[in-house]
Amino acid sequence: MKETDNYFSRKEEPVKSCLLFLRDYILGYDKGITEVWRYRMPFYCYKGKRFCYLWVDKKKQIPYIGIVDGMLIDHPDVIQENRSRMKIMLIDPQKDIPVKAIKSVLDASLRLHRKMIN
Repeated sequence: MKETDNYFSRKEEPVKSCLLFLRDYILGYDKGITEVWRYRMPFYCYKGKRFCYLWVDKKKQIPYIGIVDGMLIDHPDVIQENRSRMKIMLIDPQKDIPVKAIKSVLDASLRLHRKMIN
């Protein structure tokens, strides 16, 4: 079993289903996005550059999408907290997944990464 698959399989419901949906959504979002195992978590790269990652807030037990270079993105659904470079988008597994908001955040992040790559 791949490390990423093992990471997801060890999670409890409903967090597990939420993370698996996010994984599939991110991987299907753009053909340039790939999944890698870095820093003991599933990371998603756009054309080889770190793009975002999935993690679970230890205190709240809520999954989130971590946005690489999120400090450069101004979006109401992402928060910085005590991070210097990353911002996160919390996803409540007890509620409907906010697909439109996720798409908007990924759009903004992808625009940023395309500028940085070119």
